[in-house]
Amino acid sequence: MRVTFDRDGITSSHASGMADLASGREVTVDDPTRMASISKLVLAIGVMRLVEAGTLDLDADVSESLGWQLRHPEFPDMPISLRLLLSHTSGLTDDAGYWQVPLDGELKGLLDEPGAWNAGRAPGSWFQYANLNFPLVASVMERATGERFDLLMKRLVFEPLGIDACYGWASCSDEAVARAVVQYRADRTPSADNNGGDRPQCPVNRTSDGSCDLGMVRLGANGGLFGPQGGMRISARDLATIGRLLLGGGTVDGVTLLTPDSVREIFTPQWTMAGSTASPQDAAAQSSDGSSDGFYCTYGLSSHTLVTPHEACRDDPFGDGVRRVGHAGDAYGLLSGLWLDMESGTGVVYYATGMTEPPPGGHSAFRAIEEDLARGETQ
Repeated sequence: MRVTFDRDGITSSHASGMADLASGREVTVDDPTRMASISKLVLAIGVMRLVEAGTLDLDADVSESLGWQLRHPEFPDMPISLRLLLSHTSGLTDDAGYWQVPLDGELKGLLDEPGAWNAGRAPGSWFQYANLNFPLVASVMERATGERFDLLMKRLVFEPLGIDACYGWASCSDEAVARAVVQYRADRTPSADNNGGDRPQCPVNRTSDGSCDLGMVRLGANGGLFGPQGGMRISARDLATIGRLLLGGGTVDGVTLLTPDSVREIFTPQWTMAGSTASPQDAAAQSSDGSSDGFYCTYGLSSHTLVTPHEACRDDPFGDGVRRVGHAGDAYGLLSGLWLDMESGTGVVYYATGMTEPPPGGHSAFRAIEEDLARGETQ
């Protein structure tokens, strides 16, 4: 799947392959797909809408919203803010997990595990990509608004844009559910969303006794239920609309969701390999966050910037030296990307399913299929 666009609309599209092997249904640009970590960038749009409304503050201690104190155990006097969570500089890791909390559980329990924290790294001093940051962001959003995360994102982002998308499947229409793209492993066995055109029996982790009643959701207790870190289902066409919104400084097709200042805030680097909030001498030695191979070299608020001028960086899948912003995705055999050239006002959405773990591509830390899709060389 590859869709290119500019501020005015889609400029080209290509789709090939199967959305569902069992039924023989071919994929189209209108079929909703679990886009993995691109979900983080779209979440940032929702956050910034709440910041503009005065409901949230990027730099306030999130403990006040959570209703309990979030602290790195080695640095108990250092508050953690939304800015730190969104930029992966909070000190958190994924070693204790981030997705497994049941419907009747509390996210807070994961934070009591030693593996949840990067030993010796104070909040704000170190970049480590960690999905766990985003269930915490979603919990903050729920507590601040009194709305369930998936329904909140629908109100803040999807409905105003006329997009039939959702975090998890609970808030998507029956029509969108019926068109879901099944995700496959390299051996063509299903890995996610193999629902036969129906809704999943339970769109979230079941309770500890195996039941599933969304009425049991306690706002702010478990922000990971609907996959804020990677569970957004959206079509390539609609994701291009999100890209056009950002290219347009927060406005697309006459609809304004954000100010240009808020869009700039999303893409302003919070960490760079060259030495912003992290230690440049140590950053190249990280292994668990992808920066060791030059994949992550500049990161903003849920946004990844490409083409960082540092000798350790291999973050240019396009191979043209153009600085782009956006986000990549990698989960359940899917590789995806949403990348924007803000200067030229152009962008691309791509994804491929059924992927394995091949060596990196020829000229970057991205996979070869990602390089081909970025450059439009896969047909």
